[in-house]
Amino acid sequence: MTQTKKNYALPIFMMILLFGMISMVTNLAAPMGVVLMNQFELGAGAGMLGNMANFIAYAVMGIPGGILLQKIGYKKTALLAIAVGFIGLLIQFAAGHVDGQSAFYVYLLGAFVAGFSMTLLNTVVNPMLNTLGGGGNKGNQLIQIGGSFNSVMGTITPMVVGVLIGEVAKASISNIFPLMYAAMGIFAVLFFLLWSVSIPEPHAESASEPIGKLMKGALKFRHFVLGAVGIFVYVGVEVGTPGILMFWLSSLPEYGPATAGVVAGIYWFLMLVGRLIGASIGGKVSSKTMLTAGSALAVVLVLLAIIIPASNQVTIPFVDVAVPINAVLLVLVGLSTSIMWGGIYNLAVEGLGKYIAVASGLFMVMVCGGGILPAVQGWVAEVIGYQLSYFVMLAGFVYLLYYALVGSKNVNKNIPV
Repeated sequence: MTQTKKNYALPIFMMILLFGMISMVTNLAAPMGVVLMNQFELGAGAGMLGNMANFIAYAVMGIPGGILLQKIGYKKTALLAIAVGFIGLLIQFAAGHVDGQSAFYVYLLGAFVAGFSMTLLNTVVNPMLNTLGGGGNKGNQLIQIGGSFNSVMGTITPMVVGVLIGEVAKASISNIFPLMYAAMGIFAVLFFLLWSVSIPEPHAESASEPIGKLMKGALKFRHFVLGAVGIFVYVGVEVGTPGILMFWLSSLPEYGPATAGVVAGIYWFLMLVGRLIGASIGGKVSSKTMLTAGSALAVVLVLLAIIIPASNQVTIPFVDVAVPINAVLLVLVGLSTSIMWGGIYNLAVEGLGKYIAVASGLFMVMVCGGGILPAVQGWVAEVIGYQLSYFVMLAGFVYLLYYALVGSKNVNKNIPV
């Protein structure tokens, strides 16, 4: 085992770095909405279109990504994903050099292309780290380290974007160039390093039945279908809660993007804390209990954030000025969302047997909810305001609570698996 660790130290480092890049590129899209809203004079809904373009790529590439993985292998898929990610960022960079409204559409194209990269990387990094670690506890430990670094980058990215934006009135895509330079540079280095190293290929199981038949089989399970909707909703509320909060605080003259970015970053930091807590108690507490507790807490926090007047303010660590107590309540939602993915996944695939692999592919498609629900909330915010727009998020958490309590029960145990 010591020899394996020595031989694969560099590719392990690269995979962990890619874990972070997934978070960096994905979490760049929502705070970039502040820039888009100012530069192109857009509403909150249109401001979330870049984030939507990034996540819609999951719906397009989720299942084809898995097929591609089986055709060309993990290393080549990772190299392709890195190259596509570089191109996506390059297109976004080019948008900063395009005049007029056309720049907005060029940026959306770049966000969409970057989303393809993130979809492919998500299918690669977990099994690659597990294999490089030799499987078992060591492989799982590396995955947990990668997930933790993912959360760290999720914390840092909105903070950096907020600082780079500066004044909202002067915000433009060119403000974010330093972050784009860094991301493209990392992708370029990782591409050539991964190209040059020899690494083991994780074993990819080929489907024993046509994928269409397997999909139809999986969709016969009610708890899986409701769980797939749960994944759609979960990623939507996970991204929308801090994303719209950043819009909200950035729109208030007493705060601005820098403060808003720090507050949004604290949400992602609390997700890291929640994941660590979840990992420590996961062996003792059932997925149903964890999802029920997390969803119920989120319902209470979001409901309070809606009904408490925004004039009530409190101070929080790392922020120089007092912020609305609503913002604190919404930031605390990060503790709830941190433990939901695993709970939904475990409950949804229970009893699926041979359909689990295709079910996982369908889950990747449903990640597109991270682009659709925040955009819906943004459009609602244009009509009834940011605070009341959180009824969209509240409805999502209520659904997740329903799934935990009722919808997750397997009522189709008679289907052969």
